[in-house]
Amino acid sequence: MAIPSTRRVTAVALSSLLALGLAACGGGEGGASDKTDAPIKIGASLPLTGEFSQPGKAAKEGYEVWQKMINESGGLHGRKVELVIKDDASNQNTIVTDYNALISQDKVDLLLGTFSSLLNLPASAVAERNQMLYVEPAGASPKIFSRGFKYTFFSQQATADKQGVVFANWIAGLPADQRPKTAAYPTIDDPFAVPTVEGIKAILEKAGIQTVYEQTYAIDTKNFDTIVNAMKAKAPDLVVHGAVFEDGVGMTRAMLKADFKPHWLYQTSTPSNGDQYANAVGVQNTEGVMYAVSHAPQANTPGNKEFVAKYKEMYGGLPPEDAADAFAAGQVLKAAVDAVGNVKDQAAMADWLRKNSVETILGTLKWNADGSPIGQFLIGQWQKGKVEFVLPKESATTDNIIMGWKPGGAGQ
Repeated sequence: MAIPSTRRVTAVALSSLLALGLAACGGGEGGASDKTDAPIKIGASLPLTGEFSQPGKAAKEGYEVWQKMINESGGLHGRKVELVIKDDASNQNTIVTDYNALISQDKVDLLLGTFSSLLNLPASAVAERNQMLYVEPAGASPKIFSRGFKYTFFSQQATADKQGVVFANWIAGLPADQRPKTAAYPTIDDPFAVPTVEGIKAILEKAGIQTVYEQTYAIDTKNFDTIVNAMKAKAPDLVVHGAVFEDGVGMTRAMLKADFKPHWLYQTSTPSNGDQYANAVGVQNTEGVMYAVSHAPQANTPGNKEFVAKYKEMYGGLPPEDAADAFAAGQVLKAAVDAVGNVKDQAAMADWLRKNSVETILGTLKWNADGSPIGQFLIGQWQKGKVEFVLPKESATTDNIIMGWKPGGAGQ
């Protein structure tokens, strides 16, 4: 895979990326899509190959479901929506090239974001330089919102540092005889995963849960035996794993191989990949795994029933979280276009989002001035081979919370 070995986007690197985004300010000016009877062209680049291909393909499906439903209902302002989607191959350099091409060559009218904080950091810089609204479905790193940008908005409920807050507070509030005493924190070197784990760790340490192991590993790590053996030697009660997908699967398999089964297991991202996750680690090994999640297929949120039905019609089965997040990004973009009534006035759309909330399949979304969302995530848990939403209580789909990870226990 061609992702750079370092995961940290420095100020110098971002400046270079911004310099690459000089093309065609305003997006689509003078192109064929200026005609009122022409389709509205919406551009995005997604990791359809490479490290992030699993969620990237799901995000593409979510965008395509949104496009299909929009066009079946008469289009956006009476114009059909045409998606222009490129493959960034999970590569930071390619993502910059792709978004520049979408703006200057494809002359898209609007943009939607890519998957992962790693890729959204440089992609949003291109959009900002071109003064184009950039609604991103999966880029929760706080770094994205610390740069003074005016056009970038995240269409989930909270940034990464707050994603695990509901889980951490629940663990910290357990009775002393049920609360873990020690914890381990292995984390992929990723601008989303690291702050998520750090946010959980801060709450748990404050509650007296001792950190006995922490390690950040490179994105291209494939063998997790050394990490697992080191954790096993420390015998933590809880493992909080900052993962994307393939590394989450790899870590779980290594833990099972080493017969390392901590009482609690929390992972970021990986368990939200539905059947792909269950098939990869064995459905019998998912029992009790907990994770933060943005979308519930059974939620009674605006458009959710229709989205789930259309996804099943187009792709089969229930939609994975990343497909739902992409669909919600489309809902946010549509709300801004509807409110302003002019796809050319990108600044007005951004201003409108800062001052208003939007009803989506993820619930009501609203934003701070920097484009970061104001809200909280659901906490899901795998139970008997399917996901139940267990926290917060008002959003729970079951009253039962399995007290710990029980590999080999699904369906028992």
